[in-house]
Amino acid sequence: MIYKTEIRGPLIQGDKSFSQISREILAPIDAKTPMWWYFAMATSLGMLGFGLYCIYLTLANGIGSWGLNNSVGWGWAIVNFVWWIGIGHAGTAFSIFLLILRQQWRTAINRAAEAMTVVAVMCAGLFPLLHMGRPWLFFYIFPYPNTRGPLWVNFNSPLFWDFVAITAYILISASFWYFGMVPDFATIRDTTKSKIKKAVYGFFAFGWTGSSREWLRYEGLSFVLGGIAAVLVVSVHSIVSTDFAVGVIPGWHTTIFPPYFVIGAIFSGFAMVLTLVTIMRGAYKMNDFITDSHIDAVCRVLIFISLIMGTAYMTEIFMAWYSGSIYEYSIIFESRMFGDYAFQFWAMFVANAVVPQLFWFKAVRKRILIVFLISIIINIGMWFERFNIVITSLSRDYLPANWANYSPSWVEVGIFIGTLGLFTAGVLMFFRYIPMIAISEVKSVAKYNKPQTTHQTGHHE
Repeated sequence: MIYKTEIRGPLIQGDKSFSQISREILAPIDAKTPMWWYFAMATSLGMLGFGLYCIYLTLANGIGSWGLNNSVGWGWAIVNFVWWIGIGHAGTAFSIFLLILRQQWRTAINRAAEAMTVVAVMCAGLFPLLHMGRPWLFFYIFPYPNTRGPLWVNFNSPLFWDFVAITAYILISASFWYFGMVPDFATIRDTTKSKIKKAVYGFFAFGWTGSSREWLRYEGLSFVLGGIAAVLVVSVHSIVSTDFAVGVIPGWHTTIFPPYFVIGAIFSGFAMVLTLVTIMRGAYKMNDFITDSHIDAVCRVLIFISLIMGTAYMTEIFMAWYSGSIYEYSIIFESRMFGDYAFQFWAMFVANAVVPQLFWFKAVRKRILIVFLISIIINIGMWFERFNIVITSLSRDYLPANWANYSPSWVEVGIFIGTLGLFTAGVLMFFRYIPMIAISEVKSVAKYNKPQTTHQTGHHE
C-alpha cells in the first residue's frame, strides 16, 4: 500500500522514536487521574444507577410501566436496540474493513472503535432481554435439547437469527479487540514500575514475548478474525432489518431495508468514532497521533455515506408517491413528513442528509469543535431515523380503529439514560486503563511518516 505523505499528510506528527511512541501513548495510564475523569465517571454512574432503578421497576411491575399500547408493541426499547447495534457494528466495521483494505491511517483510531463496539453491543442486548417481559426465561430462545416437550425455537424467525448473530458478533468483536491489545499489555508489563500493574497486565498479556513466530501468528489471527467479523458486520444488521421487512405493515415491507440498515449502521458508528477520537485528541493531547489527516479522512467517509443516506430517504419518498399505494403514501406523507411525527422525520433528514454536507468545506473539517458537534448531531439524527421506522408504522397500521399515538414513559427514558451511562462509564474505563491507541500498529506505520523515495530496493516503497 503506497501512502503519499506529501499529499495526505504524516501519520504521526514529529520525528518520534519507537520508545517515544510507547511513552506518549502510555502516559495517560501512568499519570495521575485528572479531576474531569472523576466528575465524568460520577455522572455516568449516576445515570447508570437511575437506569438500574428503572429496570427494577420494569421487572417488578412488568412492561406495562412502559408507554406501549395495543398498536405500538415496539417502543423505545427496540428503537434503542437498533440504535446501539448500529453504533456497535460500525465501530468494528471501521476497524475490520480498513484492516482488510490495508489502510494505514486506521492505526491511530481502530482501538477506540473496537472498544466502542463491545460496550455498545452490551447496551443493545439489554433491550430485547427486558422487552421479553419475563427475562428470567431468556434461555427459552436457546436451541438446545430440552425437557419441555416438543417446544423448540422457530428457526425461520428473524428474531431467532438476531439472537444467534448478535451473540456471535459480541464474541468475535470482543476477541478481536482483546487479541489486538495483547502486545500493548506486554509493553506495559515490561515498562511499568508498579508491581500490581506488572502482575495484572502481565496476566492479560498471556506471556507475550514479541518473537517473530508470535508476530506471524498474531497477524495471521488478526486477518482471520477480521474476515469473520466483516461478514458478521453486514449479516447482523441485515438480519435486524429483516425483522421489519418481513412485516406487512406500511413503511416496513420493502427490500431497501437490508442495505439501508447496514449503511445507516456504518454512518452512526463512524460518527461515534469521530466523537471519541476528538475527545481523546483534546483531553489527552494526542494531536501527534490523531492528526488533522485522520479527522479529515473520517469526515470524507461521512460525506459519502451521508449522500447514500439522503438517496435512501428520497427513494422512500419517491416510491411512496410513485407506487400508488394509499397505505405507503399515508405513512410517508401524512404521518412522517407532514403529520404527527413531522418533527422526528425532518430532524432525521436534516441531521443525516444535510448537516454532514458541511464537511465538503476544508475549513469545517479543520475545526475540531465543529467536527465534534456535527458527529453528535449525526448520532441524534440516526436515533430519530430508528424512531421513524419503528414507531410511525406501528401507530398507523391498516385499521384506523387501531391508530394511537405513542409517547414513552419516564421508565423507558430512564432505561435509555442508564445505557448512556453504561456506555460512557465503559469508555472512561477504556481511556484510563487501556492504551487508547494501538502502540504496535502505530510503530508499524512509522516508516510512512517521512516522504518515501521512489528508488530504494528496486520497487516503490
